[in-house]
Amino acid sequence: MWITGLPASGKSTVTAALKALLASRGVDAAVLESDELRKIFSIHPRYDEEERDQFYFQMAWIGELLVRHGVPVIFDATANRRVYRDRVRQKIARFIEVFVDVPLETCMARDPKGIYRSARAGGSATVPGLQAAYETPEAPEVVIHGEGPENAARLILRKLAEKGYLHS
Repeated sequence: MWITGLPASGKSTVTAALKALLASRGVDAAVLESDELRKIFSIHPRYDEEERDQFYFQMAWIGELLVRHGVPVIFDATANRRVYRDRVRQKIARFIEVFVDVPLETCMARDPKGIYRSARAGGSATVPGLQAAYETPEAPEVVIHGEGPENAARLILRKLAEKGYLHS
């Protein structure tokens, strides 16, 4: 599954709750978290369109490889363009997209990594939702609005079960 939303929307918090809930059911999912993978793939990330295209291609390839080997994967990444997420949807048959729908103002107020502060100070010109476009999912299987992380994880689990991807 791909958990997407603006930076500081709560994707990683929802992912952690979901991973824990899956683990309690005996499912060991791999989390592909964009910030962690960027440390490996993009030692000096530019966050421009070319670098993002390459990065999300690499991230998707790893996820597809894991899934082919029977490992459930949670992509925890903004992936600001739909095409990044849609490529994975086309290659992984049992796929759901989760949209953490939080207003930009809320994300900017949270800003745990200082992304928005840095952008406003001129340190970045490519923050999704601010200077770079963020293309919201057209038909996500799950939309998270204000649910806490545990409730969000339960909603995702319900959808996985409903689609037959997870057995009760």
